[in-house]
Amino acid sequence: MGLLESIAGPRDLRDLSDDQLTALAAEIRDFLVETCSRTGGHLGPNLGVVELTMAIHRVFDSPRDRVVFDTGHQAYVHKLLTARMPGFAKLRQEGGVSGYPSQVESEHDIVENSHASTALSYADGLAKAYAIRGEDRYVVAITGDGALTGGMAWEALNNIAIAQTSRLVIVVNDNGRSYTPTIGGLATALNTLRTNPRYEQILDLVKKRLTSVKGVGPAAYDALHAMKKGLKDALAPQGLFEDLGLKYVGPVDGHDRAAMEQALTQAKRFGGPVIVHALTRKGFGYDAAERHQADQFHSPGPFDVDTGEENPKSRIWTDVFADEIVHIGQRRKDVVAITAAMMHPVGLDQFQARFPERTIDVGIAEQHAATSAAGLALGGLHPVVALYATFLNRAFDQVLMDVALHKCGVTFVLDRSGVTGDDGASHNGMWDMSILQVVPGLRLAAPRDGARLRELLNEAVEVDDAPTVVRFPKGPPPEDISAVGKAGGADILVRNGTKDVLVVGFGSMAEVAVDVAQRLVAQGIGVTVVDPRWVKPVDPAIVELAREHRLVVSIEDNGRIGGCGAVLLQTLNDAGVHTPFRLHGIPQEFLGHAKRAAILERIGLTPQSLALGIVEDMTSLAEGRLAVDVDHQV
Repeated sequence: MGLLESIAGPRDLRDLSDDQLTALAAEIRDFLVETCSRTGGHLGPNLGVVELTMAIHRVFDSPRDRVVFDTGHQAYVHKLLTARMPGFAKLRQEGGVSGYPSQVESEHDIVENSHASTALSYADGLAKAYAIRGEDRYVVAITGDGALTGGMAWEALNNIAIAQTSRLVIVVNDNGRSYTPTIGGLATALNTLRTNPRYEQILDLVKKRLTSVKGVGPAAYDALHAMKKGLKDALAPQGLFEDLGLKYVGPVDGHDRAAMEQALTQAKRFGGPVIVHALTRKGFGYDAAERHQADQFHSPGPFDVDTGEENPKSRIWTDVFADEIVHIGQRRKDVVAITAAMMHPVGLDQFQARFPERTIDVGIAEQHAATSAAGLALGGLHPVVALYATFLNRAFDQVLMDVALHKCGVTFVLDRSGVTGDDGASHNGMWDMSILQVVPGLRLAAPRDGARLRELLNEAVEVDDAPTVVRFPKGPPPEDISAVGKAGGADILVRNGTKDVLVVGFGSMAEVAVDVAQRLVAQGIGVTVVDPRWVKPVDPAIVELAREHRLVVSIEDNGRIGGCGAVLLQTLNDAGVHTPFRLHGIPQEFLGHAKRAAILERIGLTPQSLALGIVEDMTSLAEGRLAVDVDHQV
C-alpha cells in the first residue's frame, strides 16, 4: 500500500518524515495524472498546489480551521488528503467526487465555490464570525493571481485589511495564470516580482543558508521576514498589499513544502489578517502539462499519459462560433471581442490571433466587461462579449442598467448554456433565459444547430440600438435541421397531420422536439414543431399558431420559472389564447454533477418521456379531462 492510501485525514501528515512527505507528493502527482488521463479534469491547477496544500494541512487543523478555495479548480489535492481517494475513480461523474469542494462529500469542505474571486469574502465573514463568537479558529483562503483580477476580491481585501482581530491567512497562489496567462496591471506588478532575477538569486541564497543550519528554520525565517520589506523595495518595489495595511509574507517557493510551512507558521503567529505569497507553476511535475502552451492542462479531456496527447474530440458548438466570429471580424471593422480570462475556452483565440488590436481580455471581471462594452458601443464600436452562460449571472446589473438602459449595441455570446453536467450546480447555464427576460429591449437568440448559430450571430451584430444575446450549449452540435416553412421570424421544422399539438422547441431542445414529433405522428397525433430562433421577444406568429392548435408544449434547456415557456404562456394569456399549455424545462434546483444525458433523463427532458406525457394529455383532452383555460405547468 502506498503512502497516499494510508492517509485517512490531514492529521496523518504530521506523523510523516520529510522523505515520506516528498514521496507522498510524488504519489499524489502520479495519481492525479493517471486519474485525469481517464476521466478528464482540472489537472494543471492541482499539480501546481501539491506541496502548498500539504503545508496548509500540516500547519492548520482542518476542519476546525476552515480552508476555503477560490474557484476550487485546485481542490483535488485537498480532497485526496481528506480521505476521498476512492471517489476519484469516477471523478466529475455521477457517484464519484465532484470537481469542486462539496459540503456533502466532507466536513473539510465548507464552501462549494466555483465562481472566481469570492473566496476572500467568504473567508472574511467566517473569520469575523469566529472572532465575534470568541472561537480560537483560523480561516485559510487560497486564491490565485487570476482571481485577484476580479473586483470582488479587492472589495473583500478592503474590509479584511481593517479586521485586525480576524485570524485569516490568505495564500496567494501566484502562477501567473487563470485559464491562460493573467493579464492587467496586477499581473504586471506580480510578474515583475516573480521574474526579477536579482530577487530570485538572493532568495535562493538565503534559503540555502537557512536550510544548512539545523534547528533554526523558524527563527531564521522570522529574521528573513523582518528584513524582506527592504529587500523587496530595493530589488522589486511593490507595496501592493502592505499599502492596504495587510501583513505580507513572501514571496515563497510554493513547491518547497518546508518553506511553505515556515511561512504559514509565521503568518499564523501574527494573530490578524496576513497574506502569504506563494510562487507556483501550473502543471508542475508533469512535463506534458508544463509544456502545454494554451493552458498547462487546465482542464484536459482524457489523454495519453506518456505523450500528453488528448483523445480526439469532435467539433463542438464553440468551434462554430470561433470560426464565424473571425468571418464577421473580417467583414466588420467595428466589431471587437471581449472575454473574462477565458480566451481559449470561449473560442476567441482565433479572433485574437487575427485581430489582436480588437481583442480585449479583462481578467475575471464580468461586470467590468459588460460596462466597458457599453462604453465601446457608445464610442461607435460593436462589442461581442463571450462568456460561459453561468458567469453572465455576475453581470446582470450591468447588462440591465449600463447596456440596455443606454440602448447600447452589445452582443453577448453565452457558451455552455443549459445543462452542462460535469462541473455541477455552479456551472449549469440554466438561469440566463430567465434573468434576461426582464431586461427591456434585449433580444435573445437560441440557435438549434451550427447553421443557425452562424445565422443568428450575424443577425445579432447588426443590432446597434439594444443588447443582443446568442446562447448555445456544451458539446457537439447536432446535424443541421432544415426548416419546412416559416411563421414570422420562426422556423417550422415539422408540419404533419392535423393541428393537434404545437411543440415549441427552444434552442438545443429543437432537436428533441423533432424527435418528439416523430413519436407522436407514429401514434396518429398531428404535430407542428416550431423553432422561434429569437426567443425574446415572443414572435406574434407563434401566438397565432398556438391559437390554431389543441395543445401547446414548450421545451427549453433553462429553468422553468421565468423562462421562455413561462413568458410564452403569459403572452398567450395576454392575447386571449387559452389553448391548454404544458411547460417543460429544468426544475429550479441545484443539479448535482453527472453527464448531461443522465441529467436530462432524470428531469424528464428526453423525447420518450416528453412524448409519453403529451400522449396522455391528448387522451385526457379527448375525454374532456384536460381543462381548456389552464395555465398549469409540468
